[in-house]
Amino acid sequence: MNTNVLIVEDDPALRTLLTRSLQQNGFSANPTGSAAEAWAALEEGGVDIIVLDVMLPGTNGLDMCREIRRERDVPIIFLSAKGTEVDRIVGLEVGADDYLAKPFDTRELIARIRAVLRRGGMDRRQDAAGYREAHFDGWTVHFPRRQLLSPANAVVELTGAEFDLLTAFLENPQRVIAREKLIELSKARLGDASERSIDVLISRLRRKITHGNMRAPIVTVRGTGYMFSTEVTRE
Repeated sequence: MNTNVLIVEDDPALRTLLTRSLQQNGFSANPTGSAAEAWAALEEGGVDIIVLDVMLPGTNGLDMCREIRRERDVPIIFLSAKGTEVDRIVGLEVGADDYLAKPFDTRELIARIRAVLRRGGMDRRQDAAGYREAHFDGWTVHFPRRQLLSPANAVVELTGAEFDLLTAFLENPQRVIAREKLIELSKARLGDASERSIDVLISRLRRKITHGNMRAPIVTVRGTGYMFSTEVTRE
């Protein structure tokens, strides 16, 4: 079965171009022109990855991404006419897996889609071969489901990049992880990463693994990187 790409783009010409390019490269393409149409397609199921324009009429791409992340972990690649680092950071902050500035070569988009999907396949193989669970400070991480449970046993939604970073910390507890290593890890998920991107991902992960008065156990080691400062048990 072909990979199903949901296209959310209000420009009819670009939407047609993307649809044809994806189909010519072996993908199934589901073109939509608004957030409402995209939500209807998502409800039908079978979406493997979303190519989402930021500047949509009505509900914009950023807001739609936030809503999707509350319910689903489907990969999302943003398309935007705004390509500054600040714009990329905003896209990462709301949960995108990658960000591509317009104008772009459709071959680059195809390559980025394949990279994100390939990373997802690597996740499944690694999870199946490694530990099933990890525990820290009352939190539980279930690797096969790529799921995080809070001390209150509530599911905490993580993006793919956030889960990758948490996994890296859980594999190296109470050890300093250099920023360069975290950047290299994130490039596999984001397609492009910088020190600022890592800072954003760390900040997001810290917020999500803070519970009550217990702060997230991610310590900044000035000039070097970060350390997961609590004990971790794996099984």
